[in-house]
Amino acid sequence: MKKSEVPQDNGRIVQKGSRELYYAVDEKGEYTTALSTGWEAKNIVQDHTMQVLQEEIDQAREDCLAGLASPILYFMRLTRMDLGVLSGYTGFWKWRIKRHMQPQVFNKLSEKQLQKYADTFDIRVEELKNFKG
Repeated sequence: MKKSEVPQDNGRIVQKGSRELYYAVDEKGEYTTALSTGWEAKNIVQDHTMQVLQEEIDQAREDCLAGLASPILYFMRLTRMDLGVLSGYTGFWKWRIKRHMQPQVFNKLSEKQLQKYADTFDIRVEELKNFKG
């Protein structure tokens, strides 16, 4: 896009007092940088993404309270992690984390395993064990 066309819509970043850096083409046809206060299309996508994430968190909470999933699923969603990221932090393989998300398996986890999850989610083990939503 041309430097003069860099969007200046009021976005989420303006509320925080900063601007985004974009690459644009100047009058000579050379690449340069330009600052933007926001872009409406980006705001729409970010709003939709946040809505989807909140729906996933809410569903995970319902599943945990209904006994369909362990609190690991809820805290994984709440902290915006996926299996790969959670695996990296805990050192557990993805397939083991999937098993740990089953309530009957979760209830048999050792204190050491629970502590790894608690440390990763920055919570206490008791919050994992006594999840109330």
